[in-house]
Amino acid sequence: MRDFTAVVNPTAGGSTGAAAPPAAVRLLREAGARVDTEYSTGLAHARELAREAGRRGRVVLAVGGDGITGAVGGALSGTGALFGIVPAGRGNDFARALGLPRDPAALANGLLHAGPRAVDTIEVESAVHHRTVVLGSVYAGVDALANRHANRARLLTGPASYYAGGLRAVTTWRPAGYRVTVDGVPRTHRGYTVVAANSPYYGSGRMIAPGARVDDGELEIVMIRHAPRRLFFALMNDLASGTHVRRPEVCVLRGREVRIEADREVPYGADGEVEAVLPVTARVLPGALRVVG
Repeated sequence: MRDFTAVVNPTAGGSTGAAAPPAAVRLLREAGARVDTEYSTGLAHARELAREAGRRGRVVLAVGGDGITGAVGGALSGTGALFGIVPAGRGNDFARALGLPRDPAALANGLLHAGPRAVDTIEVESAVHHRTVVLGSVYAGVDALANRHANRARLLTGPASYYAGGLRAVTTWRPAGYRVTVDGVPRTHRGYTVVAANSPYYGSGRMIAPGARVDDGELEIVMIRHAPRRLFFALMNDLASGTHVRRPEVCVLRGREVRIEADREVPYGADGEVEAVLPVTARVLPGALRVVG
């Protein structure tokens, strides 16, 4: 029987305060597993809790959305500790990329019995992130601005908050001039965003990088060029199915490392959190995280 430490974001999904544990956590306890619960006060605290639990040989669960999932999983990257996700946030995009079941009983069964799976992580370096590790994607441009608006939304949740944030961001966005260097090869790009993706999904189920895989040792780099706003809104709708990559305004590359720079101050985010501005470097860490579920 595995022992678990659940690192919980008490405000996941827009709630406030320490909520009741999700059904999957209750089912783990009912099955006889020992589950300790630790409530984080922020992402830095979540990383500390995760590292300590991992050192004690416990399976570390991220309970919340993509922010805490990226923080906890990133903290365990390269340590050999076992990691699991109990989705309880607005986006839950990395859980979606892993194909985790939505049914709590099936999720609990996987956490108890499934063998570990090696997945890739992303090392992020910048003036702010001297070195940190995330799981899903690093994105620089209008989507980072949209995500900032979504995180600050009070009346909307889930996909609605991301769509409203996107509308607000696009109305004020002006194209940025990017320099994107993939595995040492530079190129220029002018437009809306550059995304370095380990997962196909971001922004609550939007398929930004349909060819990305969490275990292939590469990043998929998606660049959306400047286009009229009406076309950009059409591109946003295409994200539901990933068909935007067929449009001539979208360029898709693959590589192990990408450096993103811009000719003005452009925000970037990672795993649902926006904390900094370009430049940033993202590189894949193949098979660095052991996931159960």
